[in-house]
Parts: sequence; structure tokens; C-alpha cells
Amino acid sequence: MRELEGTGLRLAPMTAADVDEVWALECGVFPYPWSRGNFVDSVVSGYDCWTVRDAAGELAGYYLLMYALDEAHLLDVAVAGKRQRQGLGRRLLDEVAARARSQGMTSILLEVRPSNERALDVYRRHGYVHIGRRKGYYPAGPASREDAIVMRLDL
Repeated sequence: MRELEGTGLRLAPMTAADVDEVWALECGVFPYPWSRGNFVDSVVSGYDCWTVRDAAGELAGYYLLMYALDEAHLLDVAVAGKRQRQGLGRRLLDEVAARARSQGMTSILLEVRPSNERALDVYRRHGYVHIGRRKGYYPAGPASREDAIVMRLDL
């Protein structure tokens, strides 16, 4: 466990004991959240999964990275609703980049919904560039799908 520099928040590896709380946060911030099983599988598979908590232990956010050759894939990142618009998302992206660099990665790949304009803006301001589109990637309602914008950050 270590401090997320200058925030008073603590970073710690995600464990199976964190999954229910992480999943609850996920369900609170995304209209089509990952399943609880996706988080369990990520932890069990040994992906680079981290939680961010305040001094009282309350979950403020998390991120999950997967590594393939020299590229990290940001699978999921979220900030608790009451902590949004305070710069924590940008701080987590800084942490993601530092973590990926420490693992020898040369870039980070992610997918984001075109409708998630706030996230797109944060990613762009952080240096991620649009490199492609995945058709019908995300669920978007009964019998409906939404594309994903694929973005990359060169480290």
C-alpha cells in the first residue's frame, strides 16, 4: 500500500475481498457495468488491478491493466461519483502510465464509448489519441450496441 502522491488517498493491489465493493462502485457509475465475475476473473488471472481508498478506507476508485508484449491495455478505470470532477481521474491516469512504464510497456490501449464525452475529453487531454473503432463493442440497451473508440497513449 502507498499514497497516491499529494491526494491523501492510498493505492493498494485489488484482492478478491475488494471485488464486491469495486463492483458496487462500477454499477454506480456505468450504465452497462462489468459483471462481478469480470472483476473476479481479472484478479484471479493476475491482471494488474488496483484500488484507491481514503484514510477511512472508503473506495474512491480503481483501475485494471492487462499486459501483452510491450503494450498495456487499460481494461477499466472508475472514480466514485462523489469524487468525480476533482482531478482524481487524471491522477489515476498518471498512475496507470507510471505503472505501465514500470512494467516495460511502450504504450497503453483503451476503448471508450463515443457517448462518454467526459471520458473522451479526459483521455484526449491526457495525451491519448484516437486510433480506431470497434463496431458494436458495447451493450447499449435491448438488442442495441454501441461502437468503441480505440485510443492509445505512447509512453
